[in-house]
Amino acid sequence: MKSRIHLSCRSLYGVVVVIASAAFCAACTPAQTTSAASIASPHSIDSPTPLEGGIRRTYVPFGLDVYGLLYEPLIPGEKSHIGIFIEHYLADYTSFPACTELAKRGYTVLCAKNSGGNLDAVLLDAKVSIAYLRNHPGIRKVILFGHAGGASLLSAYQLIAENGVKACQDSVKVIKCPDNLVGFPKADGIILADTELGVAEAMLTAVDPAIVDETTGMKINPDLDAFNPKNGFNPNGESHYSKEFLDKFQRAVAKRNNAIIDRALARMAIIQAGKGRYVDDEPFTVPGAGSTIPNHKLIPSDTRLLSHTRKAWPLLHADGSATTEVIHSVRKPQVIRSYTSNFDIGARNTTVHTYLTDHAIRVTDDYGVDEDTIRGVVWRSSYSSAVGNVEDISVPLLITGGTAGTAFIAGEITYEHAKSTDKTMAFVEGASHSYDSCKECEKVPGQFGDTLKTTFDYMDKWLSEKSRFGEVDK
Repeated sequence: MKSRIHLSCRSLYGVVVVIASAAFCAACTPAQTTSAASIASPHSIDSPTPLEGGIRRTYVPFGLDVYGLLYEPLIPGEKSHIGIFIEHYLADYTSFPACTELAKRGYTVLCAKNSGGNLDAVLLDAKVSIAYLRNHPGIRKVILFGHAGGASLLSAYQLIAENGVKACQDSVKVIKCPDNLVGFPKADGIILADTELGVAEAMLTAVDPAIVDETTGMKINPDLDAFNPKNGFNPNGESHYSKEFLDKFQRAVAKRNNAIIDRALARMAIIQAGKGRYVDDEPFTVPGAGSTIPNHKLIPSDTRLLSHTRKAWPLLHADGSATTEVIHSVRKPQVIRSYTSNFDIGARNTTVHTYLTDHAIRVTDDYGVDEDTIRGVVWRSSYSSAVGNVEDISVPLLITGGTAGTAFIAGEITYEHAKSTDKTMAFVEGASHSYDSCKECEKVPGQFGDTLKTTFDYMDKWLSEKSRFGEVDK
């Protein structure tokens, strides 16, 4: 069996990931998994390994190319009964900063690498991993931690865990989830950290409406080209698109996005009728819709877009203080060129089923992105949408974000849609998507301080609130 290695450029919010994926038998259980020695991994260890900060790390295999690293305090304390599960939709998160930062603060943390399949397959990977954490000695509460695209995965998981498979099979969904997504152990809380709106929405903001032929990325309508200087693009600095162009561009995005969904659904119907190119699925390529940062249109180069929240929220500062105010982005413009004509980076190269499951979300004719929101998205039409999912999730919810990007707007939209009566949101001034301080965004050196520490100190405070998740018996 051959593994497929995909190199992904930065996401919209700046993370570089290398994703290794292979087929995985989702029916495997911990008792059926292979040994650590039989799985090639740079993290493979045969026994717990002490790390700096008074913690240890243990390799936990779950199946072919699916494993976790369990981070624990060397000396269990009153917070070690809280188990935190961290996984991304695609990337290997076994060495993500939250793994060590939360373990150093006393928690038991399982950071996982999944099989790299579509959302349905990865949800089954998460089921096995979360069941392991739930049954780990001493664990009394389990919290899901979804960073960036991990918000899609883990919000979908908790949606199904709380409400059953029917929650992703309603008539609003572009495609219904399969019946085998059952038996998910419920989590007791969820953290969405610098959350994206969802995997589907990430593609939505990348759709190039200038495409005039769905079979190629070589034919472009210059009047809809976001990289045409006549339309406001500045290859040497900050771009400024006119309202007229933005409206025209985004109406065309809505039209093309929905047309792509209809094309995929038509192909799925043909496949299911036994008349497709294969009996189960087909390759599906969407030119000008790759969701890595070279393909995100408008937003990276025009910093007026998604530049501030609509309402006032807590903002955490370097000196330990917090103010409540409208949150403004401190990001700098990212000058990029169009990759629409590229197949490897510029196109969304997937399959009909994976596109419909992971990337398809309906929008209305008034779809658009402006200074403080994204409007016109039918959030519940995809169960890879964190915004749609949280509408039916009731456990305590924490949303955090940094002001050096645009994800905090996603945080505000998600918060406003959340059903939970125990929901909290705060932002860290100057923090990047990976929690580092944005040095280029500072007006004076050191302005934002240690944003990594500020972020995880705040999470620790939320997690350790006794009225929320309790404490271990004395």
